[in-house]
Amino acid sequence: MASSFTHQGFTSDHQQLGFSTRSIHLGNGTDAETGAIRRPITLANAYALPEDPSDINWSSSDTNLYTRNGHPNQRYLEAKIANLEGAEDAVVLASGVAALSATFTTLLNRGDHAIFSDTTYIAAYRLLHEILPKKYGIETTIVDSSNPDNVAQAIRPNTRLIHIETPANPTLKVSDIAAIASLAHHADHQILLSVDNTFNSPFNVRPLDLGADIVIESLTKYINGHGDALGGAIATTKDITDEIRFTAQVNYGGIISPFNAWLINRGSVTLPLRMKQHNASALAIAKHLETHQAVRFVAYPGLPSHPHHDVAVSQLANKHSGFSGVLSFGLHTDHAGHNRFVNNLNIITSAVSLGHDESLIVFLGEDDERQYLYSEEFHQGFLRFAVGLEDTEDLINDIDQAILAAGI
Repeated sequence: MASSFTHQGFTSDHQQLGFSTRSIHLGNGTDAETGAIRRPITLANAYALPEDPSDINWSSSDTNLYTRNGHPNQRYLEAKIANLEGAEDAVVLASGVAALSATFTTLLNRGDHAIFSDTTYIAAYRLLHEILPKKYGIETTIVDSSNPDNVAQAIRPNTRLIHIETPANPTLKVSDIAAIASLAHHADHQILLSVDNTFNSPFNVRPLDLGADIVIESLTKYINGHGDALGGAIATTKDITDEIRFTAQVNYGGIISPFNAWLINRGSVTLPLRMKQHNASALAIAKHLETHQAVRFVAYPGLPSHPHHDVAVSQLANKHSGFSGVLSFGLHTDHAGHNRFVNNLNIITSAVSLGHDESLIVFLGEDDERQYLYSEEFHQGFLRFAVGLEDTEDLINDIDQAILAAGI
């Protein structure tokens, strides 16, 4: 039976266990009632109160009281995420977007200013570019954060947060986390740096080790890995997670369901194995596409031809890390030709999301509301390809036959 030390991520002589071992054992343990060696799913909405409940803090997240305040499956998953990210604490919410909005609305107040990457997930873009300025009086500035000088020039006396997404969705632009963290922390007032690390996962990159203050993950993607549960995580200091829990979880109701927390915890045990395959297959496919005469461009940080390849290499967490499983590419064809290509794929599924066991592809046309922020090669329509866990050669063959069948 694994010891309590193991379930906390340490050997009996207090040495940290490896990433794979921690992915399996953290957040797990023996159930006291049944002896099961897997944590059960606790689906209760409410928990028994003490004999005299009059002095209970009804907004507390520290005890089992009411499931919106927090629940065991959430806490098991939070312990794992905090450890894998190298954080003091983590809070897990209902989705990646819930984690983004919780971070922004908790840490920013009316009159504050935030800087954010010019290429981000669409919900982050709308939150920062539209919703927060219009509804909450929070000033925001969009910058190309792949150049740290742009971030430095955007800092104002009321700047409180810099938010970057790297690699950026869907253009795979890379930002230098350490350089931007240095800018934030050497300003003449406190500025926090939050990093959306969803495309990397903590297996590939650990932003907190590079100086970031907050790391955000859509657990829906690589950490879950099976395409069957939504969740989002914020890993940072306990002071910040306590504030987020009170604001976004207890009072906004952004709690993750016990079942989804259990599913994600279950899925996360294979994160290291899956990421190695995602990394290897995506790099092989990107190299293949780069030499294909029907391909107009390929964007993947693992390619030496990527403009930010050196920065991406410098940020890798360890020698087994890679550049993740998402790449974008365009074909020498028009709008209809891209759709013909997708419709001729046999193995790769046309669907949104990423980090699943199966490969997913989506054609992004010429009318994306953020297209004015993309570099020129993305303006003629392109494909975002989330490489799954199928055999690499099967995926390459599927791409090649679909290009041929589409007449490109």
